[in-house]
Amino acid sequence: MDCTLGWGGHSEALLEAGASVIGVDRDPDALEAASARLVRFGDRFTPLLATFSTSPRLIGEPVDGVFADLGVSSPQLDRPERGFSFRFDAPLDMRMSQEGETAAELIERLGVSDLARVLRNYGEDNRALPFAKAMKRELPKTTRQLAELIERMAPRKGKKTHPATKVFQGLRIAVNDELGELEALLAALPDMLVVGGRAAIISFHSLEDRLVKRRFRELSGVGTERDAYGHPVTPPLGRLVHPKGLTTSDDNPRARSARLRVWEKT
Repeated sequence: MDCTLGWGGHSEALLEAGASVIGVDRDPDALEAASARLVRFGDRFTPLLATFSTSPRLIGEPVDGVFADLGVSSPQLDRPERGFSFRFDAPLDMRMSQEGETAAELIERLGVSDLARVLRNYGEDNRALPFAKAMKRELPKTTRQLAELIERMAPRKGKKTHPATKVFQGLRIAVNDELGELEALLAALPDMLVVGGRAAIISFHSLEDRLVKRRFRELSGVGTERDAYGHPVTPPLGRLVHPKGLTTSDDNPRARSARLRVWEKT
């Protein structure tokens, strides 16, 4: 099961290697594009419109592998109308599923303290409170309005990273409940996999990676409570394939922070 189908690149590689793939995505545009790309594989490819939290119920029987490439996809970033990027001027949307509350509506609904909490907890931004106050005062409706607001308060001064990067990250995670969805997937992994099956998850920032690392260690009995004989109180369900995870040497700025962690059910 490819839980982040996107435009189908990872699923295509798996299918070309001989696998049968259930491709899951919450974005109907991604599902349509990937389905057209992968139609040549016939009934070895099954597309499903679902979230992390709903996909375990749709899986039928356990599978040999579960894969997830977390965060926003490049096609989502590169389509201005989706409102994920401050490189374009577009409605402040950020919804992966294209349903529910937009980022602009979230800003309008939340109070200053709750909005600051979103920016601090999900964007890891230490200027969360003044940014939240300014956002509530101006209520930006487009990506450019929000980016320019943040840049006025925190000029770039030669920095490579735009000062609005963390703000956009925090809002996007909140709009899509990304961490809640990831926790639901991690909780379901043991039941989704056959014995010998593997879960492979790529994360791009510390919030995601921390959840994946902790869950994989817990499932492997690493750092868990021990009895008087040094044995885990809860028997481990699997093992860490790469204890420290794998990073990339790719110089693509969108990939440079990626970390892959793999867990095997035993």
